[in-house]
Amino acid sequence: MSDYYNAFEISPVPAPGPDAVPPEPFRGIYGMPAFVTIPTTDLAESVDFWTRGLGFFELFTIPGTLVHLRRWAFQDVLLVAATDVPEQAPAIGVSFACVLGQLDGLVDACRAVRPNSVTGPRDTPWNTRDVEVITPEKARIVLTAAKPFDPDSQEARNLEAIGITAPAAGEGDNVDRARRD
Repeated sequence: MSDYYNAFEISPVPAPGPDAVPPEPFRGIYGMPAFVTIPTTDLAESVDFWTRGLGFFELFTIPGTLVHLRRWAFQDVLLVAATDVPEQAPAIGVSFACVLGQLDGLVDACRAVRPNSVTGPRDTPWNTRDVEVITPEKARIVLTAAKPFDPDSQEARNLEAIGITAPAAGEGDNVDRARRD
């Protein structure tokens, strides 16, 4: 038995590539394995930014108290009414997966709602393109999209240096690619 397997079969995140298509918004109810709770002094302003800017939708609302937002399956955010929020964004943040084809549109939408809310995009050494967004509640959100894998790239060499090697043609899991402890 292996400690590693191809987890794309349970993930809503599509395999990276130039034709990757984001999954449809997931409107079902499930036990959330993780979620983010964000306090806000203005639920309406926050919902507007998260829906028009970041592409989330309202799953349900408890008026004046809480709004449950979602994007893809397992991308859940609870906006909760609060009397105050921090004056600046904390160092800690949360990342949400995207596909490359979505990033430009999300950047444009966020900037249309809040012009100075976006930093980036920037390419990372681990083969993603990331955009940082500061929401009206001062939450630090990173929209991250995997780039197509180029086995001859610096990113591939970075990953190989930590024990993650490229799959062989037709290989479907990462049993032989991930370093075991």
